[in-house]
Amino acid sequence: MTKTVKDIDEFNAYFRQSTTHPLVSVGDLSKVDLSIFEPQDFNMYCVVLMDGDFGIFTRDGKKIKYSEATLFTFKPGQVVALELDYKAHPRGWILAFRQELLVKTGLGRDFYMFNFFSYDLLEALTLSPMERSIILNCYANIYAELHTPADNLTGHMLRLGIGQLLSYCKRFYERQYFTQVGGFSNLLQRLDLLIDNYLSSGLPEQKGQPTVAWCAEQFNLSPNYFGDVVKRELHITALEYVQGKIIDAAKTLLRETNMSVSEISEQLGFTYSNHFTRLFHKKVGYSPSRYRKVTARK
Repeated sequence: MTKTVKDIDEFNAYFRQSTTHPLVSVGDLSKVDLSIFEPQDFNMYCVVLMDGDFGIFTRDGKKIKYSEATLFTFKPGQVVALELDYKAHPRGWILAFRQELLVKTGLGRDFYMFNFFSYDLLEALTLSPMERSIILNCYANIYAELHTPADNLTGHMLRLGIGQLLSYCKRFYERQYFTQVGGFSNLLQRLDLLIDNYLSSGLPEQKGQPTVAWCAEQFNLSPNYFGDVVKRELHITALEYVQGKIIDAAKTLLRETNMSVSEISEQLGFTYSNHFTRLFHKKVGYSPSRYRKVTARK
């Protein structure tokens, strides 16, 4: 049965600590009531540093056996749990903050950058020793602010501390990704080849156009993770990139074959020819027929 953490007071009760702020808390996992690891929706944003291997982490039904110094994130609505290894004692830290902390604040304005809350569970962040030290320092700073007498800067300082922690998470996620795939240039080369081969294989007529989700799956990434990498490096969305590859293939077919616009549309995986024509005009500035005439004169 899934439980729900109603508020920060209930969250703090698991750690046997008093509440010092209604929207933010930091908990020490070495002091936690083990019932916290039963399936539940924390109903808030959480960043968890597992500073030891003491079980199998589950989020929304997916499981992962993690190593020491692994960082997980989850958000309201996600059900998380831990199948405890009772031979090992929990160690680590958890930051929890409610959505209200983001309303009409700088942290809320910039929160779109922290899309890793939607990354797949298998994309959990494994920290290097130096990264672990930095993250622990961020937890310590937020914890210290929570236990400093409140004044008119308390909310501001907490949001700054949370923003710093999340920004470091963003940086370390990017480092981890490029370590795994050998850099963005390698990804782009593989992605170009992947889409080109798909578009020329005859599969679009059977299965439709390549999608962002399909591309991400080929690299064992979540669509959000994949989309973040593409947008940061190319300054366009992953969808725009994929559509650009489709349009490039369409241009080649228009220039080098006598296929009709309808036939090209079908070969590239469009269900309706007018959808292809509309996208082509949007991207190129000409209709496919007009483009064929213009390029034929050159």
